[in-house]
Amino acid sequence: MFTTGEKPAEQIANKDFDLAVYLKEKQQIVEDALEKSLPIAEPQKIFHAMRYSLLAGGKRLRPILCLASCELIGGNLEIALPTACALEMIHTMSLIHDDLPAMDNDDYRRGKLTNHKVYGENIAILAGDGLLSFAFEHVGVETKNVPAQRVLEVITRLGRTVGATGLVGGQVLDLESEGESDITVESLTAIHTRKTGALLETSVLSGAILAGASSEDINRLSVYSQNIGLAFQIVDDILDITATKEELGKTAGKDLQAEKATYPKLLGIEASKQQAQQMIDKAIDQLSVYGQKAQALRAIAYYVVDRKN
Repeated sequence: MFTTGEKPAEQIANKDFDLAVYLKEKQQIVEDALEKSLPIAEPQKIFHAMRYSLLAGGKRLRPILCLASCELIGGNLEIALPTACALEMIHTMSLIHDDLPAMDNDDYRRGKLTNHKVYGENIAILAGDGLLSFAFEHVGVETKNVPAQRVLEVITRLGRTVGATGLVGGQVLDLESEGESDITVESLTAIHTRKTGALLETSVLSGAILAGASSEDINRLSVYSQNIGLAFQIVDDILDITATKEELGKTAGKDLQAEKATYPKLLGIEASKQQAQQMIDKAIDQLSVYGQKAQALRAIAYYVVDRKN
């Protein structure tokens, strides 16, 4: 979708790194862990509904970012995997609730019928609630060989991210913006900093925290993740206009139908692409101190603007 404008040093650092192989490997690790994390129990209907959406596929970008940042700081996959799974549980909850008739009213997600279309609105709401609560339990019970203070910090960040100052607040602002003609770019950025960016930022920071990141590491990775989070949303807005239902795995053109404020609506498609690329460049700059150790996070940043769905 975009030209990356890679600098020579970045090209050298990443020349032997195959992002497709990396993503496939990490995605399989996450899929296996998610499958094991949520066995069927009683009442079976709610567990089937939770698993239906949790195991429906997807890019698994948030858990992969968690694993990548943990490895960057010197940790291993074992200590970050429970949190990686929890991040996907929270993300899945947000998708289930976002698709409800009272929210975005969508019939398809990841190429499948949405949860409420299969199980009904009441069970879909409860499935989202179940995934949200289980995410915190999973981090607390399954995280091993990590100082308790780090685990507590991750749990606190997860709570803040999903709450009224994070994802929930962003969704409220997003709903209030529908049909409004005076939304500014600054207001739109505030919405998506909460609704999309907050969980991506916590994904990156959680892995780093579990591995013992310094305050300097946290500051750099915050800037990195904030910028890729907003770039991710800009690309989402563009794809809603330019991609097909088959490419997206969900209904295309929903933003236009709902009269939502989007970056292309406010800036135009080309200026939106430029804005996303500028954010990716800022994100990449934060990784220079890590050299080749940051090749995964660097490649993922480029992937954010080059993806097709």
